[in-house]
This record gives sequence, C-alpha cells and structure tokens, in this order.
Amino acid sequence: MKIDFFSAKKYDIAFFDDANKTTGFDIFYHETHLGPHSVNIIEDASAVCVFVNDKLTREVIKILAKKGIKIIALRCAGFNNVDLDAAKEFNISVCRVPSYSPEAVAEHAVAMLMTINRKTHKAYNRVREQNFSLDGLLGYNLFGKTVGVIGTGKIGKAFINIMLGFGCKILAFDISPDLELQEKNINYVAIEKLFQESNIISLHCPLTKENHYLINKVSINLMQTGITLINTSRGGLLNTADVIEALKSKKINALCIDVYEQEEHLFFKDLSLEIINDDKIQRLISFPNVLLTAHQAFFTKEALEEIAETTMDNIARLDKNTMPKDAPTMLSF
Repeated sequence: MKIDFFSAKKYDIAFFDDANKTTGFDIFYHETHLGPHSVNIIEDASAVCVFVNDKLTREVIKILAKKGIKIIALRCAGFNNVDLDAAKEFNISVCRVPSYSPEAVAEHAVAMLMTINRKTHKAYNRVREQNFSLDGLLGYNLFGKTVGVIGTGKIGKAFINIMLGFGCKILAFDISPDLELQEKNINYVAIEKLFQESNIISLHCPLTKENHYLINKVSINLMQTGITLINTSRGGLLNTADVIEALKSKKINALCIDVYEQEEHLFFKDLSLEIINDDKIQRLISFPNVLLTAHQAFFTKEALEEIAETTMDNIARLDKNTMPKDAPTMLSF
C-alpha cells in the first residue's frame, strides 16, 4: 500500500519510519500541506496521512476519491479541517489519534502558565545580561486560585490533576461531564459561572461549529478583570480581534496560546527572514503579557511515538477492512 504523507517534518519522518517497520507500507513524504494546490501530486496511493493544517475540503476529498484514496488518516486528535460529510459521501474512511500522551499537552499548558506568571523567560534573559533586578517580575501564587477548565476529556483531566496539586479550586465545564472527576468532587458549572468566577481559564475542548469563537467580546465581558487565559486546543476557539482589545483594556492580564486561528500560514515554518503579513499575530507578539508557542504542546517523544504507532495501526487495520482497535479513532467508515 502506498501512503502519501503531507506536512512532513524531519521528526515525522523519523518516528513514522520507525513505526512502519512493522507494517511495511510505501510512504511518500511531502513537505507541503494537503489542499487544493497540492492534491494532484497524489498518484497510485490508497491513503493519505495528514496533520492539523492540511485542508480536506469537499473539493479536495472529491479529487482524492477519483484518485482511489480509501483512507484519510489524521495523525492528530482534532478533525475540524476535514469535511466528514464529504468523506462519507465518497466512501473514504477517516481515522484519527484521539489520545496521544494527554499529559504532554496538559504539562505544556501548565508550563506556559508558570512562565507567564513568574516571568521566568524574562528573568532568564535579564540574568544573561547581568541584570539581577526583580522589578517587573512580580507574579502570584497559584495556590488557592480558581481555575476554570473548559473541556474535561483526557487532556483536560490531566490538566485538572496537575492544578489540584498546586492547591487550586477547579470549576469545570463539559457537555459530557466525567464521572471520575465528579467522584473527586470537581465542580461542574454552567459556562457563564465559570467565566465569572475563574482567575485562570484553560481551554481543552475540540473546535466545533457550536463553539467557534467561544472566547469573544461577550464571554470576555463576563470574566474578571485580570483574567489569565490559556489555549492549547484550537485557534478558532478565540476571536483574536476581541482578545487583542481585551489585552489593550487590561481585562485580560495574561494570554498563553499554543494555537492560532490563522496558524496554517505560519506555524511549523521558519519565517525569521520574511515579512509576516498578519497584523493580528504581530500585535499579539508585541504584548509583553502574551506567551505564544507554535503548536508545540504535543511535541514530546512519548506523544510522537504514540501518534506514529496508532496512525500506522489504524491504516493497517482499515486496509484489511477491519475497525481500528480503538473504535473512537474512527470518524467515518
């Protein structure tokens, strides 16, 4: 079986080549992302392997079907970039990796929170310049703070467990509350109450039509002045323009984002010698109280191993017309 692999980086190739030793597929790696501009480079393949910024619109999926593609394998948890209705219409199976070391993303969210709060990134640079002043580095104790967690799947649960260790009070919101967390007396509340009472809010939910721009002018107005906001999920959960206005008015005291709604034009690339024509990202970077990483939260050895192994196993099973061992990985079959 031939697999066309898009948005390939060196680390992808290393981990997938290792995982492919047990499956023996022919993998053709493409650095470009999959979209209308690149779909026609596919020849004689039965599957495509894609990532978060590949765009599988109805137009692209229709061409994939004509080219004989039977499997779309997402090597990520999110699937908002795939037209699932079109995949079903053209009889293409879609699978994903719903859980890959949830601790990796949760720990990155905590690392961002600790960094923006205690300003260790600024202290590091100061000391290297022999500046040992503490002015401007004041933080706050996490102990006793109320942390609102939106989305309590495996990543959200891992984040909650870490924050409990700091002595934080947790307010949670999810359309499907987790029984284990409820048994730990985690308080599930209406999302409006979470917005109103949290000192820190962390997003751990998938992006859907219903929650697109969940964080907007209206929801921000419900929040306490001085809120710290963390997003390691999907960029489209935040209305960037509204968030920028809240940063300017100091309604948002600190922002940590590992995702961005227009990240497909920026992330996973070295643009250090180019002019970036994105005023919103440039504005965000200019704020001293914004910490931005480029979709790095998943990036651990354990996570990449699990992503590669699960993806290759999904493809192998679907190639034999059997369901993947973890049925929730299937989105369309």
